Amino acid sequence: MSVRIIVDSTTDLIPSVKEKVETVPLTVRFGDEEFIDGVTIDHKMFYEKLIESDVIPTTSQATPSAFVPYFDKIKENGDTAVVITVSSKLSGTYQSACIAAEDYDNIYVVDSGSVTIGAGILVEYALSLSDSGLSAEEIADKLEEKKDSVIIVAMLDTLEYLKKGGRISAAVAFAGGVLNIKPVVSVEKGEIKMLGKARGSKQGNNLLVQEIQKAGGVDFDRPLLLGYTGLTDTLLKKYVEDSKALWAHAKSGLNSSVIGSVIGTHVGPGAVAVAFFKNN
Repeated sequence: MSVRIIVDSTTDLIPSVKEKVETVPLTVRFGDEEFIDGVTIDHKMFYEKLIESDVIPTTSQATPSAFVPYFDKIKENGDTAVVITVSSKLSGTYQSACIAAEDYDNIYVVDSGSVTIGAGILVEYALSLSDSGLSAEEIADKLEEKKDSVIIVAMLDTLEYLKKGGRISAAVAFAGGVLNIKPVVSVEKGEIKMLGKARGSKQGNNLLVQEIQKAGGVDFDRPLLLGYTGLTDTLLKKYVEDSKALWAHAKSGLNSSVIGSVIGTHVGPGAVAVAFFKNN
């Protein structure tokens, strides 16, 4: 009997980690066009359409029936599973997984309280616990204990997509563009929060560093993951260079992943993010 880790497609992972988990896809819709996230649309195609289209895409939660084939496979193989989902405050996917899991034994569902690379480092932690020989139930308990230590902070390149999505006014977005304001956001208690605004990427990078320090610093004994939105990681590389002293104690280099459709829809291309476990 082995422990399987199941995620939804809002969780962003590096390839070597992604191949170790099962991924339940959400759907992404551009107007009348519907795509299966990670199946009929990948991150590159998503950002190409986001940049080219005047239509703001929408995402739909995974339904309970979407989880059933994965849970059936677990049952047939005599395995157990831990399901790690996007924050329940951002999507109904967690509730769908819980409903589906009611008909199965030994499947444990965990609300990550995060999204994208924040959920990604929780998955990496879960895999390390599995490698240590813990049971699915023990892993789920450990994740519940540790998930509040996950910090995800991001700097946006533009306010335009928050305007398109109705999150801010056109006047605020225009002023932000003129002033070259870079918003800095985080995910706290499962919800996206505005932390501050900086003029220019250099100040934005500094604000990111300040937020990391405010959290008590990075626990370099736990997984760490950087992320970016869009078609290039140029801005992420600049951020890493500008804040390189912060990463001096990273033990296995700095891994990064492109951030997917759920967050990408709201923040647009050019955002950079970091997810880490804070020092407790």
